This record gives sequence, C-alpha cells and structure tokens, in this order.
Amino acid sequence: MTEQIGQSWPASEQFWRNRRVVVTGGAGFLGSFVVEKLQARGAAEVVVPRSRTYDLTQEAAIVQLLDDARPDIVLHLAARVGGIGANREHPADFFYANLMMGTQLLHQCWRAGVEKFVAIGTVCSYPKYTPVPFKEDDLWNGYPEETNAPYGLAKKMLLVQSQAYRDQYGFNSLFLLPVNLYGPRDNFDLETSHVIPALIRKCVEARRRGEREIVAWGDGSPTREFIYVEDAAEAILLAAERYNESLPVNIGSSYEISIKELTELVARLTGFEGTIVWDTSKPNGQPRRKLDVRRAQELFGFSARTTFEEGLRRTIDWYLRSTEPVAHT
Repeated sequence: MTEQIGQSWPASEQFWRNRRVVVTGGAGFLGSFVVEKLQARGAAEVVVPRSRTYDLTQEAAIVQLLDDARPDIVLHLAARVGGIGANREHPADFFYANLMMGTQLLHQCWRAGVEKFVAIGTVCSYPKYTPVPFKEDDLWNGYPEETNAPYGLAKKMLLVQSQAYRDQYGFNSLFLLPVNLYGPRDNFDLETSHVIPALIRKCVEARRRGEREIVAWGDGSPTREFIYVEDAAEAILLAAERYNESLPVNIGSSYEISIKELTELVARLTGFEGTIVWDTSKPNGQPRRKLDVRRAQELFGFSARTTFEEGLRRTIDWYLRSTEPVAHT
C-alpha cells in the first residue's frame, strides 16, 4: 500500500477500539465485508440496522436508530441498486429511496452529534461523456448516462450535502465514489444484478444444462473498471480512519476492460465453450468507465491489491460452491 513520505496515520485497531459504528447496508454485499473488517479491527460495537426494523427512508426510523445505537461513526452503504435493466424499470424508486435515505440520515447524524459520516456514492454520478480516466473534478461537467441518471444524481446529492454541512456546521462527512464492485456474496439475480454476476450465472447455468449459447447485452464495446469487494471495503475503512475532508474521492482498481473481453474471460474461467450472442437491441450503457485513483492514494494511502482475474476466480468459485446441486443418496 502506497503512503506519502512523512505521512503518519494511527493504527487501525487504535482508531476503532472505543468507537461504536453503524453500518447501514451492513447485511448486504459490500456491507458484510465492511462489518467483518470492523470486527477484525476491534471496533467497540458494530450495529447493522435491518430494513424491517428501521426503514431508512423514514425520518422517524432514522431518529430511532441513532437514539438506539448512539454511534460515533456512521458508514452509509445502504442503497437501492441494480443493473441497467433494473434502473430502466424502476428509475423513480431508485431516485426516491436513495435520495431520502441519504439526505435524512446525514442530517440526523449531524443533529445527533455523530463524530463522522462516511457516504458511499457511485461511479454512475459521473457525466456520460467524461474524459478518461474520470477525475473527481469532472463530476459536474455534464449529465449522467440516461439509464442510471436518477440513481446517480440521488447519490451525488450526498456530496452536495456533505460539503454544505461541513461549510455551515463543521460536520465531518466524507463522500467516496467506488467503481463497479464484484466478488463473493454478490447479487446473482438476473433481473437485478450487475454485469459480472449476471455473466457468471449465465455461463455456469448454460454449461450445466449443456446449452450452446448465452446472450449478452449490447455489442460488447463499452469498457468498465471493477474493484474487488474486499478491496473496496478496505478503502472505506481507511478513509474513515485517515481522511477528514469533503472532497469526493474515487475508489477503484485502475484496470479497464471491455465488456466483450470480460464476457470471454468469464466464459473461459467458468468452462463455458459455447457461442456468445450479442443482443444489440439492449443498451450499452456508458461508453467508458475508468477512474483516476490518485487522490485515494494520496489522501489515505489506499491502493487496490486484488488482480482482476484473481478476483473473478474467487467470485466464480464462491458461486459454484453456493449453487452446487445437492446430491441425493
């Protein structure tokens, strides 16, 4: 991990030892890894609110959560998310849920005297045509890609709010912009999943059924950057420990791959040897995504460690184990 010369940060265990932490979305994909890392670092208490008890779109539920948990730090990972298809089907739901959760939670954390608030944004907040690699200073230079703009803009309001509350109240809140995540425990539902779990499931199921083709969306030309979920979880905790400003910070791996190359790689790693059919009636999404990740290195010493192929192998292995047909005796 790269650290600036002369930079001195407290040990992780020392930082978390006496702090109570609320992790919204802590039972989800990314959140489950964040919670495990917090426990390994010796956090005094980690609270994971569940939606059946605390509906974070409701102000009263947020107030109750903060009264019950009395956190020192809140890591806001909860989000209504999905792939291109889900974003096209539910743009209003995605906008409302993400805006209401974030806006009210940050406000009530300030009112409750929470020490630090870490907001997790999304790469979907960037303009559709952003110079590559995406730099944080380009966030406001255009409108996001249309299929996920409602989600991306709702999350970007947390950046505006973070900066406004720091300027007016001195509230210590951060805004991080992770690129697309992947890894074990991801959502593999074909209706709502992102591209990597969708491709893994399609290839594995086709191989198990003896099918000779899979269908992929678009024409394969767009490029994407992905970050392994454990690396993203580490970035969030390092930011919480070491960073105390409201400048937005990209969280990524700096590795770019086309959807066509990705699909072929997933097919190879899953053992699918059939044909890939490209459904060009489906949208491609944003043409390119690759982040400039220097700010994360400079401000809190984060660099992704997991190579893309190694991360894919771990993800595929997990999916194969979790979906292995049960043998009847």
